[in-house]
Amino acid sequence: MSRSDTRPDAPQGHHAHGAAPAHDGTPIAVPTSAEMLAMMGQRRSLPLRSLVAPGPSLEDLHLILSLAARVPDHGRLVPWRFIVLKGAARAAAGARLDALYARQNPDLAADKAHMWRDYLLRAPVTVVVVSRPDPASKIPEFNQVLSAGAAAMNLILAATALGYGAQWLLKWPGRDADAAALLGVGVGEKVAGFIHLGSPAERPEDRPRPTLDEVVTFLEG
Repeated sequence: MSRSDTRPDAPQGHHAHGAAPAHDGTPIAVPTSAEMLAMMGQRRSLPLRSLVAPGPSLEDLHLILSLAARVPDHGRLVPWRFIVLKGAARAAAGARLDALYARQNPDLAADKAHMWRDYLLRAPVTVVVVSRPDPASKIPEFNQVLSAGAAAMNLILAATALGYGAQWLLKWPGRDADAAALLGVGVGEKVAGFIHLGSPAERPEDRPRPTLDEVVTFLEG
């Protein structure tokens, strides 16, 4: 049974499109957060070398992942999930990846024999964000993939709000289907990203950002 058989393609009840609104059109007062805006304005991706122990505690991880799951999800399909690598599981997963990489690259240099183990050991915690769109759903697959990306960004913002550093990468283990399978990624799923988490050891300078004139078009009148 596909997920679309158990999860509706459109919200039901008073949330359905075309239903009468449960308000009279008057805006309500909602809280604002200058602190959150400042955090978003200062957020930077940290290089792996700058993500050091301690990483997020189990309690913090539960909060981070709970907030990561609060994203737009047209149809309530939950087209994503998370795989958390921490502790000894990082080296074990890295060893499996190294073995596969060696088979795929028989001329691999000796100094790269443990490159993927070393990669996963750099950050205290790595969260693999898995995109799992439901092809049987009426919701366009692209919408579902975007929801997975939103979950990854929410995860980063939640970690940042708790004082952790983060980097979103997508290297060979996430792009190769056989490698991803060694991490628990199933058929019909793809890795949206490896979100590496740890305590920041530096505060890198900001990089150039696009001006609004370069990326925004206003349609008015």
